[in-house]
Amino acid sequence: MAPLRVFLVVLFGILVMFQTFSLPGQFAHMAKESPDLAYLRWPMTAVSVFWVLCVQVVIVSTWKLLTLVKKDRIFSEAAMSWVNAIVWAIVAAWVVLLGVFLYFGFKASDPGLPLLLFLMLIGVAVLGLLMVVMRALLRQATTLRTDMEAVI
Repeated sequence: MAPLRVFLVVLFGILVMFQTFSLPGQFAHMAKESPDLAYLRWPMTAVSVFWVLCVQVVIVSTWKLLTLVKKDRIFSEAAMSWVNAIVWAIVAAWVVLLGVFLYFGFKASDPGLPLLLFLMLIGVAVLGLLMVVMRALLRQATTLRTDMEAVI
């Protein structure tokens, strides 16, 4: 678990740098280079920063779940709240992605971007549904463990 925690910390730190420096700077540069698209600077910055925030919620929730595993408390209601946080972060990211897909999908003159966004929509939906299944499995395992403890 220690290597996973190291990578989670590194990933979180990189994402903070993206949120504060890279993404705003990239969209400012884009606005200067393509003045006709400058109106997208702030919406694209906000959406990108929001997506990074969703990933950060998943990282923090994963960290908390790892802590519960280490304390042998993974089969508890506390774990369910962190899994729910992951599911809702994925749902929120997917809803915003759907909005981006609808906005750019109808404006695109080339099919490449809408197809890429559609692929991303499907990928995030699959990830979200997988987490729903994992949540159901955790709920069943928690119930079984509680029942077993009641018997013993």
